[in-house]
Amino acid sequence: MHRGGQVRGAGLRARGDGNASARRAFRAGRSVLRAVVWAALVAAPAVADAQTRRAGRVITDSLWSFALGTYKKATVYLPPSYDAGAERYPVAYYLHGWSGNETNWVKAGHLDAAMDSLVARGGREMIVVMPDGDDAWWMTSSSLPDVPACVRTLPAYVGEASTFCVPWPHYDDYVAYDLVRWVDRTYRTRADRAHRGVAGLSMGGYGALLLALQFPELFGAAASHSGVLWPLEWAPGGVLQRPRESVDSSWARIWKGAVGQSMRSVFGKDTAAWYARDPARLLDRARARGAVLPALKADCGTADPFLAGNRAFRDAVQSRGVALVYDEFAGAHDWPYWRTHVSESLTWLGSQFAKP
Repeated sequence: MHRGGQVRGAGLRARGDGNASARRAFRAGRSVLRAVVWAALVAAPAVADAQTRRAGRVITDSLWSFALGTYKKATVYLPPSYDAGAERYPVAYYLHGWSGNETNWVKAGHLDAAMDSLVARGGREMIVVMPDGDDAWWMTSSSLPDVPACVRTLPAYVGEASTFCVPWPHYDDYVAYDLVRWVDRTYRTRADRAHRGVAGLSMGGYGALLLALQFPELFGAAASHSGVLWPLEWAPGGVLQRPRESVDSSWARIWKGAVGQSMRSVFGKDTAAWYARDPARLLDRARARGAVLPALKADCGTADPFLAGNRAFRDAVQSRGVALVYDEFAGAHDWPYWRTHVSESLTWLGSQFAKP
């Protein structure tokens, strides 16, 4: 019994020693496992952040415009994967507003950050081109400018007189021919209307619809943020067609101010010129010649002085049986509004582009 007990005790001690070693090994392994898991948990957000931080590249480029007779600058956003391969991308042209320039959509609108965020969430990668259009309403002016007088009275916000006071103010041709062709030659684009769209704010919102309806063979989609979509509201007395719910104080302020003066100098005194540049009538002419209409989108803030004009354009388009994505949001005619909603137009344009 005693010997057996010793034997059994020795056996128990032996087994106990083995269990102790196993426990020590288990604890060591568990410590290693904890360290691996902890490292993975710490690394995971860093990897996710690195993926989220994949950024596009913003560059400033320039081109010679035959339509304007001068060099013009353009800010270009290249998507995150652009430098990593040979893929070709759709192109969105984003137009600035009155008194703006090619830098506005990035510096004030943070469009590059909005694109990076959309791409990180699986959105469509695309090239975004932001040209300089001066205060010309993105159209051909009704008359040739007095260049020396323009240089003498150059607005304080303008940089170089040589690029602002252009000898040949054909801004629609500048975008449609000079800029689009230059972009397609310079960058890896999908050079067809199915992969090309245009958007803008205020004056640029008007310009986006003007260009898309004037050149529907070039642009498959157009979006406007707070655009001046009913220019007849600001036309001379013989043309004036003020829409319902126009705000008298806003109308008077714009009509008498620098924006109104700019419009009158570009649109001119000829009533036919004002009608010819009205977006609703541009739509009529595009349909009359059998053109494939671009997809259309517009939004406006409920505290925006151009709200009545946007509603008038909406009603005119819908009365013609043409599809229009139209939204109104809280907000005014300012950068907080445009920064908030630029992601929506970018997403919408991306959804309109044909798949590769």
